[in-house]
Amino acid sequence: MKIKSLFQLSIAAISFITMENTAIAQTKNDSSINPKTAEKWLHSNKWKDDLKLNAHQSVNVVEFYKQYHNNKAVWDKVILFLKDTNLDTLSVGKHAVDGDNAYAIVTEGPSKELDKAGWESHKKYIDLQYVIKGKERIDVVNIDKATVTKPYDEAKDNAAYTAEGTSYFAVPGTFYLFFPQDVHRPNIKVDGYDVVKKLVIKIKVAN
Repeated sequence: MKIKSLFQLSIAAISFITMENTAIAQTKNDSSINPKTAEKWLHSNKWKDDLKLNAHQSVNVVEFYKQYHNNKAVWDKVILFLKDTNLDTLSVGKHAVDGDNAYAIVTEGPSKELDKAGWESHKKYIDLQYVIKGKERIDVVNIDKATVTKPYDEAKDNAAYTAEGTSYFAVPGTFYLFFPQDVHRPNIKVDGYDVVKKLVIKIKVAN
């Protein structure tokens, strides 16, 4: 009888732990995460691990919180890459961060005139965009307020749009994050800045 009771107690404990872990996972995936909790986490700076760069005010804090906690190991590698890499001397081209989970692309050259810059969004990868040297304009709008002009291409992880959004000026010291719901138009030329060195880190979306 004692063995049977212990066995039943063990089963109950395992079931409780499983249910608890499931609840935690559901909380992280739940779109109803308290914005105050996400804001407190962001401003605690614990996720930065002494990284000197700041997240731009336009970043969707709730989505950032969810993505970070659902994919912490990858995000920690991204933060480490940003913290330990001399971005000023980082060569143009592709750089490994964490295999297909995260990788970096560095470009250096002229930005685009407004009529040549396009609106885009991605489903597989989040964009972390950071201007290393120079200055550029970036426009952002929620996907619900954009009109599709080219349907999503899975191979390119890209869809194109027309839209009217909010404009920001990207400068060194602050990075932007664009999640699947963030339609963005980057690389817009700012007068006086003929050459811009820029870093884009592609971070796999955690569903």
